Amino acid sequence: MAAHLKKRVYEEFSKVVQEEPTTVKRLRLSKPSKSAALHQELSRAQGSAEALQLLLRFARKPVEPESVEGVVRILLEHFYKESDTTVRLKVSSLLSTLVQTPAFSADSVLDDVIMAITSEKSHQVKAQLMEALQAIGLQQPVGSSPRQRILTLGCKQLCNSSHSVRSRCLQLLGNLGSVEAAAGGNATGSRVIAGMEEGAAGDVQGVVAAYLSDQDARVRSSAIGALMLLHDRGLKLQQAVYSQACQAMTDDHEDVRSATIRLVWLLSQIYPSSMLPVQGCFEEIRLVDDAFGKICQMVNDSSMDVRVQAVKLLGSMERVSAEFLEQTLDKKLMSDLKRKRSAHERAKELFSSGEFSSGRRWGDDCPREAVDRDAACLISSGACGAFVHGLEDELYEVRMAAVDSLCQLARASQSFAVKSLDFLVDMFNDEIEEVRLQSIHALRLISQHITLRDDQLDIVLAVLEDSSRDIREAVHELLCVTNVSTKSGLHLALLELLKNLDKYPSDRHSIWRCLQHLGQRHPNLVLPLVPVLLSTHPYFDSPEPNVDDPSYVGVLVMVFNAGQLCPTLGSLLPSHTLRHYAYLRDSLSHLVPPLSLEGGHSGQLVPGVSTSTRQDAQRCLQSSLDRVRCLRRPDTPGACELLRLTIRDLKSLGELVPDLKGAAEFSALYLGSQLLLTQALQDPLWTLAAPLFIPQNAVITHSVSRVLEDSSRLEFLFEGLGPKHVAGARQLRVQAQALRLVLQARSGKSEEPLPARCERFLQEVEDLHRCLEPQLGALPGGFAERLFESMPFLSTSKPNDIIRTLGSLLRQAHFIPLEPPMEAKRASAEIIEPSGESDNPLKFTAGLVLGLDLDASIHHVSEPHLRVRVQVVYPDGQSQIIHPRAADFRNPSPGLHRLVTQVYLSHSAWTEPCEIEISLLLNYSTANSISPPSCASSPAANCTESFESLSLPFVGSDPTEGSLPLCAPTRVLVAPKPPRR
Repeated sequence: MAAHLKKRVYEEFSKVVQEEPTTVKRLRLSKPSKSAALHQELSRAQGSAEALQLLLRFARKPVEPESVEGVVRILLEHFYKESDTTVRLKVSSLLSTLVQTPAFSADSVLDDVIMAITSEKSHQVKAQLMEALQAIGLQQPVGSSPRQRILTLGCKQLCNSSHSVRSRCLQLLGNLGSVEAAAGGNATGSRVIAGMEEGAAGDVQGVVAAYLSDQDARVRSSAIGALMLLHDRGLKLQQAVYSQACQAMTDDHEDVRSATIRLVWLLSQIYPSSMLPVQGCFEEIRLVDDAFGKICQMVNDSSMDVRVQAVKLLGSMERVSAEFLEQTLDKKLMSDLKRKRSAHERAKELFSSGEFSSGRRWGDDCPREAVDRDAACLISSGACGAFVHGLEDELYEVRMAAVDSLCQLARASQSFAVKSLDFLVDMFNDEIEEVRLQSIHALRLISQHITLRDDQLDIVLAVLEDSSRDIREAVHELLCVTNVSTKSGLHLALLELLKNLDKYPSDRHSIWRCLQHLGQRHPNLVLPLVPVLLSTHPYFDSPEPNVDDPSYVGVLVMVFNAGQLCPTLGSLLPSHTLRHYAYLRDSLSHLVPPLSLEGGHSGQLVPGVSTSTRQDAQRCLQSSLDRVRCLRRPDTPGACELLRLTIRDLKSLGELVPDLKGAAEFSALYLGSQLLLTQALQDPLWTLAAPLFIPQNAVITHSVSRVLEDSSRLEFLFEGLGPKHVAGARQLRVQAQALRLVLQARSGKSEEPLPARCERFLQEVEDLHRCLEPQLGALPGGFAERLFESMPFLSTSKPNDIIRTLGSLLRQAHFIPLEPPMEAKRASAEIIEPSGESDNPLKFTAGLVLGLDLDASIHHVSEPHLRVRVQVVYPDGQSQIIHPRAADFRNPSPGLHRLVTQVYLSHSAWTEPCEIEISLLLNYSTANSISPPSCASSPAANCTESFESLSLPFVGSDPTEGSLPLCAPTRVLVAPKPPRR
């Protein structure tokens, strides 16, 4: 029975195997065709109004590239059938958009578009079709037959009576005309059109320039725009266009004049040295000088936009002759530019004319030819006083442009800078604050060419009374870089600055810095003023001033900085001034230079000489780091002591040589992190059992937290780092994170279970590997390289195996020394106001707002408006993070930013005044992952550029998370009082 069942089952199975497999019908899903849907909708449309609504709805939806050809055909068919102009105009607009699809072969519909243009009667539709034709031509190669056909049709349509069609045609010629299509010669428009009809190359510039005199201003403006397009596409404009452009400068339409000014300026840059004949005489003039005079005439134009355009272009014409340039500062017409002929030439002209003298006077040349006074000058009267007119214009936009242009020309010519000094100084009295500020900045830019006279200095110092802080600080910056001519002028500047200091105490640091530079730039003028400034007498002892007086400190700052370059100045100083120098040198080291006493108490000051040059300091820095290169293993005997000595030397070197302070601090911080990791791994607590290890691991935990924080400082607080240095900081962070994971697994103290922590750590390591992959060659044998090699094993291991592997990798990790970043600069900040020195509390009503003025200097922070935050810590531990506005940041010099803002405080009532802490933070991230999401999708070569956006793996609700302190907190005494009932 069993055998029979087996035989039957075998037979049934054989039948199933021998049966032919049934064919499976596969369905192909495809989207409905856009062209078919559009054709059905247009065919069902009842009238032109409904068809227009369908086209409007269709224009709002995207069209797939594979459906473009069918849609274009449907639109062309409907275009021929439609009689309504509005619908045909919409169809033309859709065609001009669809033919620009990259995957669409636009030349397939070229014949249809050309036929539609030739048969169209509506000017608006024809202009729109010309735009579609231009889009088709832009897709064709230069010199091809379709492109030549489009150019020929564009030239034919220039005879159209509609201004819109002619403007579109000129725009088409500007976008499609090329060097191959341009032939030399000044052919007329008709000759060009005829030549293009025959297929020959024509003069595109000649066609376009012929319409500079069109009857419609919009066509004239389009012709100028077409010429500019030809130039932008690499076609050199012909010099013959210059005369036509000069005639267009007297056009009665504002847009034409504005466009013509740009064209004249462009031609003057192409042909600056070409000689042009002067009308009415036998003289010649350079084209750039003639164009300069023509543009100067437009400074008196009736349109404000034209005047601004003209004045702006004057500043970029630096190749103008000095005579023409200086004439713009004088309203009197030039007379010395007339060419005077010699007596021999005059006699020869008289003899050739056949006329004789009247004999009334000896040497009389009468009768003379009538001389046109306007034609006798090489420069027209409109160029005289052009900048004077611009600076006196009623609109501040023109005055601003005139100041900018005057500054640009003055920076290129010292003689012109000296002559323009009076005009720029006069602008300090302008009624608009922006103009005053712009003139101060302009004068600062040309300060290397000028020296202020006493009368000019009076006007500059009068601006110190301005209520605007920006204006006052700009004047301080100006005085830092300008030269004063006389001793009395320098004394006047000092008195006015001290008066400004009494009126505006918040400007203290800015005024002290200004006096510092005045002393450095004028040591010979400060020397005779020392007895007056310090109130010394040759026979009587003067009272000792208060060293805490800001005015007295400012005087000493100027005197000591002058003594740096004038050693004999020390003999004029009284004994108490020498004592004050030691105090100010310690308290204001950035303002008082290093000076030393020579000969005991002889009272002579000599500059302190640096012990080493920059090259010697670099060699010292390199030698200090070379000592730790032998530490390939962290457990090398004496490694910790060697690291401590090297860190000490690096810190001392950074204090002695300010230029290498950033490199020394970076190297010291990097070695300090290595030292902390080495001490944590060599701690004897690792040999204890877990019950004994748990209560004594606070030291290791603190070291790990310090390394995580220091790695963030290495990465985000320094500018000028290379990818290798950033990779080294990132490796330190991963190493500290691995040590923290091992520490948490051994102690069992964590809110998150071990598998979840391991999984999160491995994911972060994978993200980091994508970012550090290009720089792994710079870290041979380091922890990161070994960790990445073990990732295939770690990703499939259990949590306990992962912990054991990480512990082994940490013990086997090699020490990776880095090259010092010589150009590195450490980001820092200094809070100037509030100073925190006042004992008087700031009182305000509890629950209301107190505005506290904040003035801080920020060094070496790029884009501070995005990265700098203000932190306020109240006595009860509450913390407030404030994001300043972008307008509160100023950039007075490269690498330095000023933050001038108000911090608004509010709190409940306190029983007695307490101190709040105000500090600046550098925000570097808002995420909590070790690497940004962009690194996972960006190429490995670009991942190193995203290091600044990476964040620390700190998790929590701390408001300062993802931020680093830029300065020490400043304490301010505050007393919120309870409100009165």
